[in-house]
Amino acid sequence: MLDAKFYDTLVRLRLSIGQKSSMSMSGNRKSVQKGSSAEFSDFREYMAGDDIRRIDWNAYARLDKLFIKEYMEEKEAVVSILIDTSASMNYGEQKKSDLALSIAAALSYLALSGMDRVIVYDMKRMASPFMVTGGKKGYPRLLKWLEQLSFEGAADIHTAIRQMALKGPGMTILISDFLTEGMVNGPEDEIEKIMKYLDYRRQKAVMLHVMAGEELEIGLSGTYNLIDMEDQDQLRITMDAESIRDYQKGLDSFLNKLKRICRKTGSSYVLCSTAKDLYQLIFEDLRILYDI
Repeated sequence: MLDAKFYDTLVRLRLSIGQKSSMSMSGNRKSVQKGSSAEFSDFREYMAGDDIRRIDWNAYARLDKLFIKEYMEEKEAVVSILIDTSASMNYGEQKKSDLALSIAAALSYLALSGMDRVIVYDMKRMASPFMVTGGKKGYPRLLKWLEQLSFEGAADIHTAIRQMALKGPGMTILISDFLTEGMVNGPEDEIEKIMKYLDYRRQKAVMLHVMAGEELEIGLSGTYNLIDMEDQDQLRITMDAESIRDYQKGLDSFLNKLKRICRKTGSSYVLCSTAKDLYQLIFEDLRILYDI
């Protein structure tokens, strides 16, 4: 799916979760819990039962009181990745589904390199996610799981998000073309509610909008019978200059709506085109997701 040079470059990056974790597993994120790692956090007065090895004797000599040194405990963060596996993702000379899987693989590797927990969801089968923890050793199993995903039928993004098993703060990444009736023609406040829900659940929400190059720049001319890949509805249309202008106007309105909602809710939005070089997409366009 990705080559060795790609992984060598990727491992230098780190996802910017932005929230402190409270998970019980060990990792590389600073937790709100106090532990025994090497990074000093604060002092507090000694209490019966405290480890006497953590007493600051210099403070005792100055203040004639016993104080305990507290340290930040390192914990893993949770990175949840939801992949739209609807039939529309199979569109394009370079399929949107292939790009979605490559992005999911890259971000999963990045999270595992940082000792974070990764949970990958098939939006049509939310009850059976794939979870990996403990670093990169579980990455080959995750790749196999991604490779067996099938892109067919329809997926309900709103329902999928509500079915996530969210425990504690983390990052939720939505990878989709978002080409559903509710997303394209629905009111902004309905989509906004979903993003606000993720914020309420202490998630750093990310919309990765995967589109085919042919969808972003129309190169067709003439009359065609268009067939919906999900419900098989048909539409006969003539692609002339006027219809292309109308399409572009509708597309721009759709893209701007999603960007506007993400700005309003503090979420991140990135348009991911299949026509773009994968290296540029991962290492430049997605820079807003990394600690650099």
